[in-house]
Amino acid sequence: MIIQGGPVIFNTTHLPDSWKLSTYESAGGYSALKKILAEKTPAEDIIAEVKTSALRGRGGAGFPTGLKWSFMPRQFPGDKYIVCNSDEGEPGTFKDRDILMLNPHALVEGMIIAGYTLGAKAGYNYIHGEIWAAYERFEAALEEARAAGYLGKNILGTGWDFDVHAHHGYGAYVCGEETALLESIEGKKGQPRFKPPFPASFGLYGKPTTINNTETLASIPYIMREGGQKFLELGKPNNGGTKIFSLSGHVNKPGNYEVPLGMPFSELLEMAGGVRSGHKLKAVIPGGSSVPVLPAEIMMDCTMDYDSIAKAGSYLGAGSVIVMDETVCMVRALERLSYFYFEESCGQCTPCREGTGWLYRVVHRIEHGEGRPEDLDLLDKVTVNIAGRTICALGDAAAMPVQGMLKHYRHEFEHHIEHKKCMV
Repeated sequence: MIIQGGPVIFNTTHLPDSWKLSTYESAGGYSALKKILAEKTPAEDIIAEVKTSALRGRGGAGFPTGLKWSFMPRQFPGDKYIVCNSDEGEPGTFKDRDILMLNPHALVEGMIIAGYTLGAKAGYNYIHGEIWAAYERFEAALEEARAAGYLGKNILGTGWDFDVHAHHGYGAYVCGEETALLESIEGKKGQPRFKPPFPASFGLYGKPTTINNTETLASIPYIMREGGQKFLELGKPNNGGTKIFSLSGHVNKPGNYEVPLGMPFSELLEMAGGVRSGHKLKAVIPGGSSVPVLPAEIMMDCTMDYDSIAKAGSYLGAGSVIVMDETVCMVRALERLSYFYFEESCGQCTPCREGTGWLYRVVHRIEHGEGRPEDLDLLDKVTVNIAGRTICALGDAAAMPVQGMLKHYRHEFEHHIEHKKCMV
């Protein structure tokens, strides 16, 4: 895997033991935490710095992190929790596992700073069930941090107690939804909760909880060490900092690339070696399998930030860029995506439980030469009946790929139905 390093994820070419505590400390690691604890930095000042940085949630939603932290009722007299969402299960997404493998102490320090700021007593990192090596690497980082006095009782002699625990999931995609994740940590079936109440007021074990993505929390030490303004200037207004993009599909150098937000897509594609030799770019899914596809001519005019991709009709999501060349049949691609969401639906909501099955079965019969002209209108109708009508966003995640494919590649579906075969 090719790694282009930055503030969040170390370049392993220059730091071969980047996961070790000694390496992290040599690069300034834990200096932000030491300064905050020594100076007893007010929580309001830390939250203000995070707001200045324009750090937006790196898990997909892109919600402003500083604003989210401000929702925590810090004066609540009982227990409060920090939860890290490392349940990275969406097709095309593989950045967080590299943070856990290559720079876990950035996440540990970020969680400690978040705990201090929000008055939490403990943190939990929920790690995807199919990346056991990353779980072990994070556990080793926790042990190093405890031995060095950064975690546990009386941290750095300040009298403040805080600890972080790793929780291993079992590969259920729906547990990436924050309230299903909380249910799973509590030992229950991983199904989303009705909201409100929101986790900030009623979260883990019924206590106020702030939930952030791995990359989001791993960005905090840099922000507090170098300043929110410097982090902001790495990116662009409303899109502060760098972002790790996971490039997969038909590129010559698939892997993770940490680059400034706002970089033109054409430059990011060039960093990944361009489209595989001898082929042309056809389409890109810019933010993971749950967002609408964009044709090459639209994508090549985009910059890689939340606002530009949204204006083009899709979402930056978790930065999971799936590149497709001219050999891809969009009907076959959608069949595979629809099957994933059909299989991963938890079944709690009728529109999602039944609708994802309809989407898969209709696309499946089109792909296998049994499609009917009315099937395209049926697909449209089913997506409308799913989107916005479920407890969590999995229903929308299943609907948007279908809507995007029909918007830009309807002619391929029509060809399949009429000729019983692919156009490509």
